[in-house]
Amino acid sequence: MKTLYLMRHAKSSWSFDDLTDHDRPLNERGRDDAPRMGKALADRHIKLDLLISSPAVRALSTAALVAKEIGYPNERIEVQERIYRAEPADLLDIVRKLPDTANAVLLVGHNNTITDFANLLSPNQIEDMSTAAVVCLHLNIDRWQETDRATTEFYFYDYPGNHQ
Repeated sequence: MKTLYLMRHAKSSWSFDDLTDHDRPLNERGRDDAPRMGKALADRHIKLDLLISSPAVRALSTAALVAKEIGYPNERIEVQERIYRAEPADLLDIVRKLPDTANAVLLVGHNNTITDFANLLSPNQIEDMSTAAVVCLHLNIDRWQETDRATTEFYFYDYPGNHQ
């Protein structure tokens, strides 16, 4: 069995007109929500084999704050350029190419793609993942290349509002 966690980056700031979309940082709420969700994952005793993030500042910052809370080394966060402007099919391709030695993987990305990807795989549909929300899917597979909706079970959906 494999476990896939899909996370939408935490709330970003729109206060810097001179920054590109790629370089937008987290706002105050995002800086609070990302570690809050990391703690929520730690409280579930989640241990990751791999954490993959979009290279966008807001996503990578979210990944780093979550990693700190769950004891995952920041230097092991893998940055995947393809996640930044991905479509659900791109995320599926990334997941299907994951190393089979990794059994628990967190992918940090962007909406609408992250919600659409969760809905592509999960039998339980989510209308719209809020910022810093996490979906956990259990996949009844031995190899990531077998990832498919037919092999996927919805385990949980969690978001910062559950932990205030």
